[in-house]
Amino acid sequence: MRTYVVTGGTDGMGKGLGLHFLGKGDRVIAVASGQARGQRFLDDAARIGAADRAAFIRADLSTVAGMRAIVRQIEADVDRLDGLVFATQRFQPKRVETADGLEYTFALSYLSRFVIGHGLLEPLERARRPVIFNLAAPDGIPGEIDWDDLQLRRGYKGLRASTQTSRALDLLGADFPQRHPEAKTRYVLYNPMFVKTAMAEPLPLPLRALTNGMALLFAQRVERAIVPMAAIIEDPPRAALSAFKKGKPLSVEDKAFDPENAARLHRITAEILKGR
Repeated sequence: MRTYVVTGGTDGMGKGLGLHFLGKGDRVIAVASGQARGQRFLDDAARIGAADRAAFIRADLSTVAGMRAIVRQIEADVDRLDGLVFATQRFQPKRVETADGLEYTFALSYLSRFVIGHGLLEPLERARRPVIFNLAAPDGIPGEIDWDDLQLRRGYKGLRASTQTSRALDLLGADFPQRHPEAKTRYVLYNPMFVKTAMAEPLPLPLRALTNGMALLFAQRVERAIVPMAAIIEDPPRAALSAFKKGKPLSVEDKAFDPENAARLHRITAEILKGR
């Protein structure tokens, strides 16, 4: 029996992957902020006969304290971790600051992956073929990192925050094997493209209606989208870092994965975390 931790595991693709692994006889710990959705995940697990292998941990992964608390709890609860799946994300049309004074999208979607991924390497390394699977957007909508204003205090736009975070996640993936060159844990960045989830909920009404309408026409259903994801998680690539777009391999040699920029972002992130 394998053990998986899934952040954002009570909704969308995170929940779909969690239920898939439970259906195969594995153990799944779903991490998310909403108690009601957490209970629905547990109820769904019970309906497929997996109540004893499913767990839910409520956590605010937009705060550094919440991120570190999850690392401590998982380390206390599991001896071996076969897979760590990052599916937490939430679009913010207006700029929101977390309790730590950080821009919300940066904190939730990038910083939580940084803290938890590095923090849980030890139990991952005890597994036979461990993997960190990061639902991100390599080769997605173009965007840049604003090195002078990572917290986007000037000219915030929701799409700008999302694309900056996507580029940061590319660099996080590029830097991880450099920090842990002897690790057997494989790092995977995966862009699922357009999937029918609740991502449109935070959007203002006209844009939400448009997005939902497009989803009806073009989006994959979660059940279909997770098939290639699950295959990669269950049989990780041999390379230390891999990237995929809707199941197709991408090169990790282009500028999106530049090692110097990856090291630069790591240094900045370490400074942000210092004292928090």
